[in-house]
Amino acid sequence: MLIPPVLARNVVAAWGADGQRFLDLLPELLASVTRDWALTVVAPYPMTFHWVCEVRTADGAEAVLKLGPPGVVDVAHQVTAMRHFDGVGAVRLLAHDAGRGAMLLEKASPGLPASALLQVRDADIPIKDVIATAAIITVMRRLHRPLPDAGPAVPELCARDRRSFMEHLDQYPGDAPFPRRLVTRALGLLEELCASATERVVLHGDLHHDNVLRAKREPWLAIDPHGVIGDPGAEVGAMLYNPDPHRRAPALVALVPARVEQLADGLGLSVERVVAWGFVQAVLSEVWTAEEPGAPVTRALDVALALEPLLS
Repeated sequence: MLIPPVLARNVVAAWGADGQRFLDLLPELLASVTRDWALTVVAPYPMTFHWVCEVRTADGAEAVLKLGPPGVVDVAHQVTAMRHFDGVGAVRLLAHDAGRGAMLLEKASPGLPASALLQVRDADIPIKDVIATAAIITVMRRLHRPLPDAGPAVPELCARDRRSFMEHLDQYPGDAPFPRRLVTRALGLLEELCASATERVVLHGDLHHDNVLRAKREPWLAIDPHGVIGDPGAEVGAMLYNPDPHRRAPALVALVPARVEQLADGLGLSVERVVAWGFVQAVLSEVWTAEEPGAPVTRALDVALALEPLLS
């Protein structure tokens, strides 16, 4: 089995020894899961943190097999979120084996991501971006349903993000790898936004153009949820600096004001709240990027700087 270098690097960086054990056992794991679930591997998909491949079930149905390190909380949170969404706005979870870190998922078909709408000439991008943003808004509205009384066992966004900001401020006392004022402002805004939230839902947590796919059962379906609980407005952040955040193109940053207006209108939020959450999540993305030594800043920084003057 050929393990993509990016998968090997990311898995070890994210999960350390657990990740390395997963990589070492991956051929055996794939063989045992496909045997026990009567699956035939069709082809692997591009991978970043999980082994993902298209499969066919015993009755010939198309599905997706996703394997991650057994027992790690990230996989457990994904499963919990998908069970909560229950196929509304997201692909369905068909089977799960926690002991082997295995998920069998509905395949979104034809599966073209919303990012494909932006693979056009620069002159077409503003028009296509409106369509892509509308698709993501549709999925957000489908996913964000009232919490049950007990609430799913996934992390609280506010506590998670506050911890990330505080750890960054402790580690970087100056203006490297990017201006410290952005982190302190984002932390302050996070506290305000969390305190003023009037609703809490299960958030996808990484809802951007490459995680929203064309489908038949619904026009668009989300994949790869992280699973966190928080203010619905927090969901807007990832799509403002995507797709391809490593491409620091001024033409893509220039789309942000129109996206903000469309998100506010489509989700029933104030423009000010969309701007604030967009700023917080863009800075947070750079905070997480800084955890990888030597990693270059991304378009998230450009988006944060573009939103900064708009903060109230």
